[in-house]
Amino acid sequence: MSGAEPPAAPEPPADAPDSVRALPPPAREALTRIVALLAAERSAPSSVREPPDAWRVHVADSLAGLGFAELASAGRIADVGAGAGFPGLVLAAALPDAHVDLVESIERKCEFMRRAIAESGIANAGIVCARSEDLAAAGAAGREAYDAVTVRAVGRLSTLAELASPLLHYGGVLVAWKGHRDPDEEAELARAAAELAIEPVEVRHAGPYAGSRHRHLHLMRKAGPTPSNLPRRPGVAKKRPLGS
Repeated sequence: MSGAEPPAAPEPPADAPDSVRALPPPAREALTRIVALLAAERSAPSSVREPPDAWRVHVADSLAGLGFAELASAGRIADVGAGAGFPGLVLAAALPDAHVDLVESIERKCEFMRRAIAESGIANAGIVCARSEDLAAAGAAGREAYDAVTVRAVGRLSTLAELASPLLHYGGVLVAWKGHRDPDEEAELARAAAELAIEPVEVRHAGPYAGSRHRHLHLMRKAGPTPSNLPRRPGVAKKRPLGS
């Protein structure tokens, strides 16, 4: 029938984590629209699209990072390897006074995030469709420009720290979403810390989100000026992590 109302967007489920239910109404409404977009677009760049799962796996998991005061108070955030927009879009919705750049090099993912921003009305998020190494190169706009960098992706800690370091100003922080703690990775990061001007600060267990009962968040702090050899060429940090 013409003029029929569109189906209601999926509200958070009754058993949603407290962090989701505590969101102010504007943030919850914006994220409800993004969850609905994930469910509607079969080409969305995520394997988790059903609303009850998306609220837990994407939204609640992203909000876990706000347990770190350094991230919760950041004015400018770069979400590196943003993918479908998590945690960046969630952080932008929850932190309306911050600006969040969603850094992603794959155009189809950037296009999905553009639609998500338009659909949700999140005005304090922007898309940087580029490699993080290019954004952080000497003379580039992103070099030492951010209070915080977030990374929610598969990658060794040393690699993630190398990508984040040149984007952070002195004293800025990296929050990395990881699964099981890995002593070898943590030792590798410790060996590379001075070379990356990054110091590991804290590791927190964050609960059963993102399909992982072993979610851990790693907090690292920029401990000095960016070394002149960073960033290395795109892809090198992944192929040859420092400290290995």
